[in-house]
Amino acid sequence: MASPSLEIQAAVVEDKGGPFQLKTVSVESPRPDEVLVRIVSTGVCQTDAHSRNQEYPVPLPAILGHEGAGIVESVGSEVRDIVPGDHVAVTFPSCGRCRSCRAGAPANCEHGFALAFGAARLDGSNAYAASGVHGHFFGQSSFASFALATERNTVKIAADMPLELAGPLGCGLQTGAGAVLNSLRVNAGESIAVFGTGAVGLAAVMAAQVAGATTVVAVDVNDARLQLAKELGATHTINGATENTGDRLRQIRPRGFDYVLEITAIPDMLALAVEVLGPMGIAALIGGAPAGTKAPIDMNSLLNGGRVLRGIAQGDSVPQTFIPKLADLYLSGRFPFDRLVRQYDFADINRAFEDTARGEVIKPVLMMGN
Repeated sequence: MASPSLEIQAAVVEDKGGPFQLKTVSVESPRPDEVLVRIVSTGVCQTDAHSRNQEYPVPLPAILGHEGAGIVESVGSEVRDIVPGDHVAVTFPSCGRCRSCRAGAPANCEHGFALAFGAARLDGSNAYAASGVHGHFFGQSSFASFALATERNTVKIAADMPLELAGPLGCGLQTGAGAVLNSLRVNAGESIAVFGTGAVGLAAVMAAQVAGATTVVAVDVNDARLQLAKELGATHTINGATENTGDRLRQIRPRGFDYVLEITAIPDMLALAVEVLGPMGIAALIGGAPAGTKAPIDMNSLLNGGRVLRGIAQGDSVPQTFIPKLADLYLSGRFPFDRLVRQYDFADINRAFEDTARGEVIKPVLMMGN
């Protein structure tokens, strides 16, 4: 017997690089481990643009969106920690059963890519199939009035955390802040350079200040964003369009940096990240490049001095603990990410993407109007 369904409004991408089209589609009611969330707002992330442009192989037509926030409408029979009426942020999916998940590292779930980009449940089913569209993007497809998630990627947040801001905590802000606080565990007095000052990079800058880093360098080609980085905690800024980034970094830290975060996804910048490390320093890749992108790493840069290059997904976050921590930091004034946000009506989703591509907005948030 088919599951009962709900009619929802969703922004659907039908063709590679095409516009979002608002449509009425149907979604099945939650399975035993699933949660139906009435979306109040949802962030727009570069990963959504990559997926629309088919730089990641998401089946089309699809409902994208993966930074949802809202109020729980209903839950499946096996859900225990989430109840209808809860305020929640929806985050990345994980299976809960693989070695990484059982080791407390859901961001490195061995099924994470399939759950995020496969546009289906792990068993291959699709709760949106009756309408001829793919859902389950990042386990939520939150460019819609309702999102179907699971208990694992639905995080209860305090009622005083504004839902119009909470969505980006589930991906971009969690990624940048988590890289500093969880992955690298930056300590007071240490140094860090952040390549790229979009939402992820500025989250990292704010987190570095929370951690007590004494040298925080922000690198970008946008003066307005660099000025904001300085206001949010950067001790130095470098405009790579008008300055020699490598020379300036070496002037600031002649002995090299403890940490460098590479968020631009430009291969030469990843090579530079390794080169400006101090002995035992760590360079971390966060930026998502198109599949097959290669970087010209000098192997001796790693070998000499015991330097480390690693990748970071989702800030190595355990969302059920880290997202509430970020919300607490925001409410206490120590993580003022609202300064990155510009709100758009859901109907203006294409303008939000266009403004982002032009660099006019750092973190667009779509408001569902409910």
